[in-house]
Amino acid sequence: MRYYLAKLSLLLTLLLSPAVWAKEHLEVLAWDGYADPDLVREFEKRYQVDVKVTFVYSDDELWSKVTEPNNDSYDLIALNTAELQRYIAKGLVRPLNTDKIPNLAHQLPRFKQRDEIPGLVKNGHTYAIPYTYSEMGIIYNRKLVHQPPESINALWDPAYAGKILAFNTSNHNFTLAALGSGIKTPFDQSPEQLRKSARRLVELRRNLLTFYSSPQEAVKLFKTQEIALIYANYGNQQLKALVDVGADVGYTMPQDGTLAWLDCWAASQDASPLAEQWINFLLEEKASLRLTNAQGLANTIQESTALHNANLIWLQPIENADARASLWDQIISGDVMERF
Repeated sequence: MRYYLAKLSLLLTLLLSPAVWAKEHLEVLAWDGYADPDLVREFEKRYQVDVKVTFVYSDDELWSKVTEPNNDSYDLIALNTAELQRYIAKGLVRPLNTDKIPNLAHQLPRFKQRDEIPGLVKNGHTYAIPYTYSEMGIIYNRKLVHQPPESINALWDPAYAGKILAFNTSNHNFTLAALGSGIKTPFDQSPEQLRKSARRLVELRRNLLTFYSSPQEAVKLFKTQEIALIYANYGNQQLKALVDVGADVGYTMPQDGTLAWLDCWAASQDASPLAEQWINFLLEEKASLRLTNAQGLANTIQESTALHNANLIWLQPIENADARASLWDQIISGDVMERF
């Protein structure tokens, strides 16, 4: 009798043990709109896993969250192809098992040809899967701006002083300043060119109402302030957010160069095998069309009318992310031009 009671006690202990019932946990680092709550719940139910999604609003924040000491161990990271290179170089992401992502077969031909997309493949291994993309144009208030701006330098136009919003980020802003200044290698600037771009960004800071950090913040500012121009870091996602609240806005691609990004899903070095299942799930029709219908962003399984512009400049790896971030911190803290 004691033997059976002992076995029953052991069985109850095992059944009540958290280790027996604990679900696998998946940590996702993403941009707003890439992992809507209902989709997350559907994935959790299908795979019996708990998913925690953390949203970021700039490449600087993304890098900080992945690299800071004692950070959360993220399984999946949404990042653009240009940023991907330094994550690979630092050993922060692992090759993906594409055999575990059968929905790759539904992507458009240009996204299936991953060898043709700079940065996705290294030494024969695929490190990220394309998910969504957009150009970074200029949104203009039709009530205040009657002709679509043709140059990125419209952001520096004193006629719009105090009525402009630009995005709070280090990497793209130095590239923008270089494009406006005629620097031929905006992604690969010398130290002197970076200082020149920094001085140009001080001028921009003086011409702005403020820098925004999220699409929602830009919408709120547009509704409460007199805004003429917005540099749309989030592209068509931002445009749709403004149109949805009734803003009378236009959208234009600067002829002297419009930046564009391709965002992908990558798996961290220690990512769960469920990372591939997450990517496969988000390549299903329901999730892909959600990007377009709810966010205004292009997806990779159906053709888009976006990006039909000969002057697009796809983001490339930059010469020194740390140097740009350091200079940017000085700029937004209010350093004067003479310091650069």
